[in-house]
Amino acid sequence: GKIYQCKGNGLASNVFRDGARNGNLINSTKLKHFLDFEAHRHINTESDSELMLNIFANELNETGKARINDQDIVKALQHTGEGMDYMVASESCALKQLGFKNLVDILPGQAVIFRKGAGPVAYQIEEQKAYSPDIFEFCYFARPDSIIDGISVNESRENMGHRLAEKIKRMLTPEEIQEIDVIIPIPETSNVSAHCVAATLKRKHVAGFIKNRYVFRTFIMPGQQARRRGVKRKLNAMDEK
Repeated sequence: GKIYQCKGNGLASNVFRDGARNGNLINSTKLKHFLDFEAHRHINTESDSELMLNIFANELNETGKARINDQDIVKALQHTGEGMDYMVASESCALKQLGFKNLVDILPGQAVIFRKGAGPVAYQIEEQKAYSPDIFEFCYFARPDSIIDGISVNESRENMGHRLAEKIKRMLTPEEIQEIDVIIPIPETSNVSAHCVAATLKRKHVAGFIKNRYVFRTFIMPGQQARRRGVKRKLNAMDEK
């Protein structure tokens, strides 16, 4: 088969036609100029991902293997090692399932250098400006069996559910709460929180929608009409519930 180069902006549904990417760089023009006129590396596409790969490749010529976390920390990173085997991942569950132990969080603004025949060495190359983890990791992206920055994703979602239930109890009267028929989790990653809400309010917790796992992301689609069509294909209501 053909290996596609990463594409520019667009939807994941176009991957087989154009290739795919995820994320944008705010200084892509500056990086492209650096790669062209200083690093002398040819850029083949308009993809930010290709720029990042070339920036890393240029640096790795001098330093060995590196993984750098942003100084404002958008996505958590961890590394671990068993003997001379090392792995870097954004979620601890990926490391634990492969038998790695002694997980270490990579701090914001920190670079970890992996040199052949030696263990990883961490360098603080940028001062951490603030602790600002991505809330989507805890409420949506991450698996519940992951630990991020020492915080259990599952426990964080339980806490969210209990706090939401307490807020509902403050906003509604006991009679109004009794009128709630069921608690339905949407999306699926809210299962843990929804269970806690249902348990606290003593209401029934049911799976009211079934997700089609083969429909691409809808929230990034360009236009409300397209998003409505996408959601209709993605979620199917359980009529009997």
